[in-house]
Formats: sequence, structure tokens, C-alpha cells
Amino acid sequence: MVYTRKDVSTLTAGERRRFVKAMLEIKRRGEYDEFVRRHIDYYVSDGEGGLRTAHMAPSFLAWHRQFLLDLEKALRRVDSSVTVPYWDWTRDRGTTSAPWTKDLLGGTGRSSDRQVTTGPFAYATGNWTLKENITDGVFLTRDLGRSANPIELPTTTELEWALRDPVYDTEPWDSTVTEGFRNKLEGWGTGRGSASWRNHNRVHRWVGGEMLGGASVNDPVFWLHHAFVDLVWSRWQARHPTHRYLPAEPPGSDSRQYRRVVARHEKLPPWDVTPDQLEDVSRIYRYA
Repeated sequence: MVYTRKDVSTLTAGERRRFVKAMLEIKRRGEYDEFVRRHIDYYVSDGEGGLRTAHMAPSFLAWHRQFLLDLEKALRRVDSSVTVPYWDWTRDRGTTSAPWTKDLLGGTGRSSDRQVTTGPFAYATGNWTLKENITDGVFLTRDLGRSANPIELPTTTELEWALRDPVYDTEPWDSTVTEGFRNKLEGWGTGRGSASWRNHNRVHRWVGGEMLGGASVNDPVFWLHHAFVDLVWSRWQARHPTHRYLPAEPPGSDSRQYRRVVARHEKLPPWDVTPDQLEDVSRIYRYA
């Protein structure tokens, strides 16, 4: 049965409560920390050798689509009514509006150490201690809007800039490409400051704290952010129905991306699934 992912700003009080309860339960079971570790393990940058699947590569969108599905399956084993809501950061742009409410994700961190002290994911509740991390921090941190050097969330215009590009991705299939929908959405830019962080990447910077690195999954907003990124991919697919995931074939042995990126029909580690199989999810879920 096809289920629906909703805009977080439209959730009822009951839907918010059930989502939070399911998240806390998979954390209690130890399942949630496995998701954090998986993202850390697959956060491979251009400068590193070997295969890149989660970031700075064509499979950025497909990898996170499957990652979201896995999280959603875990949540729905706890409560079959729960789906991952999406946060439309082009519309809900404040630091106190959804999803930053006390009954959902809580707010920004305190000025002294950026520790989140409000909401169900605050360290003081005893329910959200960080166990998988790239630092020794044990509490969730945020710096919404980056108080010391403010930045703004991406705008509808900036997102439209990515959506207009009919080509999914281009050579050299990494963070340096300046054309193609994938990197315009993922957001690796050039220059300094906000200009070097576009769309998806800018949101991670705007949230700050745990969202700044490979352990960003420690902040539950990671999933709401990536649900919206996934929705944007669905919109791009609807707008450009004749264009598909690229590369269609693996780069040859003469390419610097040889065996470093996943082509359309290749398996996408760590799963037994291909980007081709993840392009159409209409039989699994839809967006409201």
C-alpha cells in the first residue's frame, strides 16, 4: 500500500507525537545509531580514493533515497502510521517555526556550547545521547542561522536554478561540476562563504552543530531535510521525464572516475539495489 510523506508544518499534534515516539524507540533499541554509523562510513569525499556513493557523486540522491526508506521501515515497525515528514526550507525559514517546536525537534542550541536544551531530543531528557560520532560529544548541538556569522536558507529561486537543469549530472561526476541537476541540488559550489554552499549543503550549514559533518544523522532534522531533497528529485523527474540518472554506463579505465562512481545499472553499496531501481518509487510512497 502506498503511503504519504507530509509537510512537517501540516502534521497534527498526534502525528508529531507518534513520529517522535517512534524515533525515540528506535534510538532506545540501538537501531538509530546504526544509521549514524552507516552515514559516517559512506561519507567519502572527492579527495579520498575508492568508490563514492553517498556524497560528491551522481548517486547522492539515490543513496539517500534508499537510506530514507530504511529509516522509514524501522519507524513503521514501531508504528505503521508513521512516515518521514519533509521540511520545505524555502517556506519554513524561521528558527522557531516547524520543525523547531518543543513538541517536535526542539530549537537551537544554547550560546555557551550549542547544546540543544528544548524538545524531546535534548540531552537532559536522557533519551538522546550521541553514541556514534566523529567527536567525543554526547549531546545534540545546533546553531540555527549561524549566529556569529549569519547565513540564510536557500530560496525558491535558488532551488529553481537547480530544477531547471534538464541534465541529471555531468563529467567529472564529482563536487567540481558546475552543470547538472545533482550537484546544483547537492550544493558544492566555488568561492568562499555562502556562495560555496548551495541548496542541500547550505541547509546543513544553516542548522550547524551536528549537521556539519558525517555524523549529521545524529540530528533528527537530517531526515526531514533529506525527505525534502528527495521530493525535489521527484519534482525534477516529473519536469524532465525523458532525462534519467547519469552516468548510464560506468566510466572507462581511462577516466579518473573509473570504479569511483556508480552507474545507472550498477549495485549501490551497501545495498543490493541499483539507481535504476530507485528512480520510480510511486508504488512505495508519495508526497502530499
